[in-house]
Amino acid sequence: MTASGERIIAIAESWIGTPYRHQGATKGVGCDCIGLVRGIWRELYGGEPEPVPAYAADWAERGGNDRLMEAAQRLFVPLGALQDGQPGDLLLFRWRPDCAAKHAGILVGPDRFIHAYEQSALTRSVLVPAWRRKIAGVFRFPASA
Repeated sequence: MTASGERIIAIAESWIGTPYRHQGATKGVGCDCIGLVRGIWRELYGGEPEPVPAYAADWAERGGNDRLMEAAQRLFVPLGALQDGQPGDLLLFRWRPDCAAKHAGILVGPDRFIHAYEQSALTRSVLVPAWRRKIAGVFRFPASA
């Protein structure tokens, strides 16, 4: 594991237990999956990656655009597939192949990731086959923002 991967995981783990809150991005208060990624980015680079417009809970279904994937491609280093990932990398998920990416998490190891779990809290989960099938992209945080 790289030093930056260790740091990213440590930051993500410090968010575990934060309640799920749609559009939230505050450790210990509330966050969603995008809020977790924003919080990690702030700790790594000192500010927001870019302005985040308000978004409804069904934003991915209504817009027709793959906004989360587009943002990841702009801001992160795209990798191939999960086997190219390392601990600390960003995972994006699609609920169905024909839908926009709508969920994000941080890879912790070959079989675990950290993410904001709707109607619960930020948690570490097993990357079971059902989650693996939904992976839409693997990205690395940039060396510098």
